[in-house]
Amino acid sequence: MTFNCFQSETVTIRNRLQGKIAEMESFAGHLEEIFLTVEENFGRQEQHLEQHYNDVLQTLSQRYDERAAGLEEEKKGKLEALYNQLLACGQAMDASKELIETAQEVYRSQDKRLFLKEIDLTLATCLEFNTPLADLSDVKTMMDSINVVPAPSAPVINPQMPNSATQTSLRVCWSLFSDDTVEYYELYYRPVLEDMPADSTFSTVKVKETHCTVTDLLPNAQYELWVTATNTTGISPASEKALYMTVPSPPVIKQRECTSCPEAALIRWESGNTNPVDSYTVELSEMGTDGTESSVTESIVAVPTCQCLIQLQTGRRYLISVRAVNIGGPSVRSEAITVSTTGTFFYLLEDSAHPCLSFSEDGFTIFYGDEELPISAMALGDNTFTRCVAVLGDLIPVRGRHYWEVEVDDGTEFRIGVAYEDTGRNSYLGANNTSWCMRHILTPSRHKYEFLHNGWSPDLRITVNPVRIGVALDYERGTLSFFNVDLEQHLHTFHCHFGNYVHPCFGMDNPGALTVHNGIEAPEYTFI
Repeated sequence: MTFNCFQSETVTIRNRLQGKIAEMESFAGHLEEIFLTVEENFGRQEQHLEQHYNDVLQTLSQRYDERAAGLEEEKKGKLEALYNQLLACGQAMDASKELIETAQEVYRSQDKRLFLKEIDLTLATCLEFNTPLADLSDVKTMMDSINVVPAPSAPVINPQMPNSATQTSLRVCWSLFSDDTVEYYELYYRPVLEDMPADSTFSTVKVKETHCTVTDLLPNAQYELWVTATNTTGISPASEKALYMTVPSPPVIKQRECTSCPEAALIRWESGNTNPVDSYTVELSEMGTDGTESSVTESIVAVPTCQCLIQLQTGRRYLISVRAVNIGGPSVRSEAITVSTTGTFFYLLEDSAHPCLSFSEDGFTIFYGDEELPISAMALGDNTFTRCVAVLGDLIPVRGRHYWEVEVDDGTEFRIGVAYEDTGRNSYLGANNTSWCMRHILTPSRHKYEFLHNGWSPDLRITVNPVRIGVALDYERGTLSFFNVDLEQHLHTFHCHFGNYVHPCFGMDNPGALTVHNGIEAPEYTFI
């Protein structure tokens, strides 16, 4: 048992290490994705600035060439105008010379007023240049735009981290290009449902941080999320959509399908969730003799299916519960069941029962009524006994020792024993090579008992009719023994190597009843 505990603890630690390794690989992948995104954004920004710089230089060069051509044209026009003015000035000088000569003649005349009337000293030549102003407003706009804060690039929403959710909430994180200026983020989310249209409505949350907790969600539901960043210039493109999961609802343990024995218990449950879960965790704690629960809880993690075979210690009582686990985290505990390892405990598989059988409320007393049902009224399934009026008990999937008892009466013809799961449903128990049973037959002269396998029985006589029959199954020794419990009397033992696990089986050949007692400790004389 110490070895089994050590092995179970080793498996638990190994599973935890594997989970940590998977988390580290996921984190490393996420860091690599962020690095590539930042590198891509830097490259994009560098190309943008270089293109902007080249556009400004090209515009300035174009404006310079235009202004230089305009000034050259204006210079040419000014020179031509100055040449014309110089010609006019020479002509004016010649005219002035003539005017001076005329003035001298007039001055020499007797009438002095004539001199004042005829002299015109006006200079018509203008030598000033008009200096035009260059219009560089578009260049100034381009230069100013370099200093304007650009709109943010698209954020990168992070994959969901383990244990980042509850049944009704999700914690979402994202990252952004480091040089982007952001005033706030807007997170969009909606549940992923079957036949959901692409333009279905969504909810939004506005935050200033690069993380957010979304609340009031459905349990074990898948949500589609994306995020945008906003500043004074505008809104970024939306990030790529990510899928997050809320924590599952707690599983429901199927107590009528759980079995136990002195060394182990087989626990079965229903997921309780519409969406699949990643795994399950079974938790167990030992109960004291006063009914109190131990403070030490053992966990079996990464259970892939809705059942788990748990190795336990003999003669103890345990409280067992189950959690469902997905990427968001573990669910709350299911309702716990109590498991005892005093003896072998199982329920009857009512889906295998012949239609003429009925059961008590607790499921452990079998009734075969007087009324015969017509074949047309019988609900027959693939797993149902059709010829032998019988029923199977649940599978005992542990190779060890198992013991149960059956209470009968003198007036009931019965068959009790074990059978493989694939035993023929259209044959009698003990009449084939897949079942072993003790049979009681009423004859006019006496009670006859047979111990049947493959249709053959040894010739045995039992003088005292057993009312309570003990059945002891030992996989390791390959034996199936029957006892008269009241007398502690051995009746018969089958010796067989059971290649597969067997089911307890119970049948009746005439109307009557029998009661199964299990979960009890095997008497000392049964496995001597």
